[in-house]
Amino acid sequence: MKRFKIHLTGAVQGVGFRPFVFNLAKSLNLNGYVINDTYGVIIEVEGEEADLNRFLIKLQTDKPPLAHIFSQEITELPPAGYTDFEIRKSKETGKKEVFILPDISTCGQCLKELEDPEDRRYRYPFINCTNCGPRFTIIEKLPYDRPNTTMKTFKMCPECEKEYNDPNNRRFHAQPNACPVCGPHISLYTSDRKLATEKEEALKKTVELLRKGKILAVKGIGGFHLVCDATDNRAVETLRERKRRGEKPFAVMFRDINLIKEYAYISDFEEAVILSPEKPIVVVKKKESTDLSPYVAPYLDRIGVFLPYSPLHHLLLKECGKPLVMTSANLSDEPIVKDNTEAFEKLSIFTDYILTHNRDIRNRADDSVVRVINKKISFIRRSRGYAPLPIKLPFKLNKKVLAVGAHQKNTTAIAFGDKAFLSQHIGDLETVDACKNFEDVIFSFLRLYDFQPEVVVSDLHPRYYSTQWAQRFSQEKNIPLIQIQHHFAHALSLMAENQIKDEKIFAVCWDGTGYGEDGNLWGGEFLKTDYTGYERVFHFKYFRLIGGEKAVKEPKRVALSILFDMFGRNIPETYTKKAFSEKEISMLYTAWKKGLNSPFSSSAGRLFDAAASILDIRQTLSYEGQSGMIMENLYDWSVKDSYPFEVRDSIVDWRPLFEALLTDKAPISVKVSRFINSLSEVVIHCYRQTGDGLKLGLTGGVFQNKFLTEKVIQLAQREKISALVHQKAPPNDGGISLGQVVYRNI
Repeated sequence: MKRFKIHLTGAVQGVGFRPFVFNLAKSLNLNGYVINDTYGVIIEVEGEEADLNRFLIKLQTDKPPLAHIFSQEITELPPAGYTDFEIRKSKETGKKEVFILPDISTCGQCLKELEDPEDRRYRYPFINCTNCGPRFTIIEKLPYDRPNTTMKTFKMCPECEKEYNDPNNRRFHAQPNACPVCGPHISLYTSDRKLATEKEEALKKTVELLRKGKILAVKGIGGFHLVCDATDNRAVETLRERKRRGEKPFAVMFRDINLIKEYAYISDFEEAVILSPEKPIVVVKKKESTDLSPYVAPYLDRIGVFLPYSPLHHLLLKECGKPLVMTSANLSDEPIVKDNTEAFEKLSIFTDYILTHNRDIRNRADDSVVRVINKKISFIRRSRGYAPLPIKLPFKLNKKVLAVGAHQKNTTAIAFGDKAFLSQHIGDLETVDACKNFEDVIFSFLRLYDFQPEVVVSDLHPRYYSTQWAQRFSQEKNIPLIQIQHHFAHALSLMAENQIKDEKIFAVCWDGTGYGEDGNLWGGEFLKTDYTGYERVFHFKYFRLIGGEKAVKEPKRVALSILFDMFGRNIPETYTKKAFSEKEISMLYTAWKKGLNSPFSSSAGRLFDAAASILDIRQTLSYEGQSGMIMENLYDWSVKDSYPFEVRDSIVDWRPLFEALLTDKAPISVKVSRFINSLSEVVIHCYRQTGDGLKLGLTGGVFQNKFLTEKVIQLAQREKISALVHQKAPPNDGGISLGQVVYRNI
C-alpha cells in the first residue's frame, strides 16, 4: 500500500475536476479524498502501487475537457488507512493561486435539455452544468464554491440539491446549478420601469418586440446588450441615433454557423474560431446582396459575427430567426452596464424595453473580439471567454507586480511567479465611470487573489489617469512605482507571450500615439529590445498634429500638416485642401508654423489618416482606426509595387512616399495598395539595416491591419526573417499591461 498527496494548480475548479477524481479513484479501488483550496486541488489517494500509477496517468489523459493542469506536485506519505474516497469541503485559507475560469458557452448536453419539452429545464434561460455556464462574472472570492458566488442567494430545490450532491451526475458541484423552481428568472420592463411580464411570457414578448423592430436592452452573462433585428434598417438606424454611435460597426449574433455562412465568407479556421467554446466576435468578410442592414457596418466590407453563448441567447435567436445586433450596452466611453438599477438609469433613453434577470453580475465582461491574420488569432479585445486565464511568462518574476496598462483599451494585470493574470477589457479611461470601473477591476483582482503588490508599473504619460492612479497607489502603499515607455511595453508584451527569454528582438511598434522619452508623441518606432531596456534605432520623421487631440479625430488636419511640411503655405490642390476654407488654412498654417497646440508625432497610425484624407476616403473620423479599416476594403493583393521612401540618420522620411501618392493617377484601390506595400517595405528595409539576425516583432494597434501584417510577414518569409506576432494578448493597448509586468529592472 502507498499514499500520494497530489497538489494541482491551473484551471481545476469549476470544470468538474473533483467529481472526475472521485469517480476515477472509485474505479481503481483507491481511497482518500479530494478537496478544493485557494491554491488549486489537493488529492490524497491510497492503494496498490499499480493502481496509483494508473490513477496518475488517467489524471492527465482523461481529465475534463475544460481542465488545464498548470503544475503538479506529488509527495509520497506513509499509509493513513483510508477506508473510502470522499470529496471534502473546500478550504478557504492559504495562498490564492488557483485559476479562475472564464465564463463558458452553453454545452451541447444543456442545449439538448433546453430544447426537450420533456426535460424539467425546457426553455429555462439559466440552464448550466459542470461543463458550461457563468464562472468569472459571478465569482466573489476563492475557492470557487456556490457561497462565494452571486448564486448564493438562490437555495437549491430538492431535485437540484440531489444533482449537486451526486458524483455521477453532470451537475455534481456545478455551482450555478438551478432550475425554474429555484433559480433566477427573467423579467421584461418598459423603459419607464413598469413590469410588463416575467419568465416564459417575458421571453415570448421579447421575441415579438424584436420582430416588430423594437430596441431592447438584454441582460446577459457579463453585462447588458442593446439588441435589435439586424435586417431592419429603421431599427438599426434608430439604435445608432439613440446611442450616438456614429459609423462604428455593430456586432451581429447569428442562430448558427450555417446562417453566418449565408451572410459572410468564412475560412475553415475562422469557422473553428467562431465555433470555439469561447464564442468570441470574429471579424469576417461580409457577403453582398443580403438583407443585412447597411447601417450595421457602414462603409466596411467586414462584419463582426458571433454565436449564442448563453441559454437566453439561444432561445432568442432560435425564436427570432433573424440575426440580431448585439452591442455592448453603455454610454459613450463608459463601461458596459451590468446592474439592473444602472440599466434603468442609463439605458432607458436607448431602449423601448429592458429584459433583465435577478442573478447579479459581480465582474462585468464585454464580448471578446478577434480576427484571423495570417491564419492565426489576433485579439482586438480579450475579455469574456478568455479573461482572466493567465498568460504563462518565459521566466519567474522576482516580485509581485501590479500593472495598470495604458489609457485606451485599458487592461490591468497582476503577476507572480511565471504567470500574468490580465484583466478583462476595461476600455478607454475617458469618463468618471470608466475610471471607477478601472479601480473596481484592480481591487477585485487584488481581493480575489489576496494579492499584495510589491511594485506598481504604469505608462510614462503624465496625463494618463492610469499613471496618476499608480502614483497615488504607490504612495499610499509605500511601494515603488516603475514607469515604462509605451512602445517598449508593446515590445515586451510581444516577447513575453512568444516565450522569448534572454535574446533581443527587432520590434516594430506602430500605433496611434504613445508618450515618448523626448516628450514627443511616438507611434512609428523601430526598437531593439530585451527585458532590461531598448534602443530606438529608427522612427518616422516627426510631423505636427495641428490642434493636438483634434487631429486624432480629423485626418484632414494630419494631411494638412504633411502638406505644410512638404510645400509650405502654398499647398497643391487636393481633397485635403478642399476640406478647409482659405481662412482656416491660413489660421492652421500659423498654428503649425509656431507649434501652437501642435505637438510632434511619429505615428504610423496618423500616416494612415493622412493618406485617407489625401485620397478623400475620410476627412473626419467617426471612431478610432476608421480610416485604416476602410483602406483595408480597397487593398488589392495583385498590386505588387510600392512608393519610394528614404531612410537617413535613423529617420524614415515619408515625404517621397506622399509625393508619389499625390501624383499617382491610378485607381484608388491601387493607390491604397501601394501605400500599404510601401509601409511593409519600410519594415523590411529598416530590419536589413540593423536587424542583425534578430527575430522581427510586429506590435501596436496598426498591426491589427490584416493586409499590412500579412504583407510584412510575406516579405519577411521571402528573406528568411523570423517574424513574431501577437496571439494571446492584443497588439493594441489592451496588451500593454502584459508588457509592463515583465520589465526585468523591477
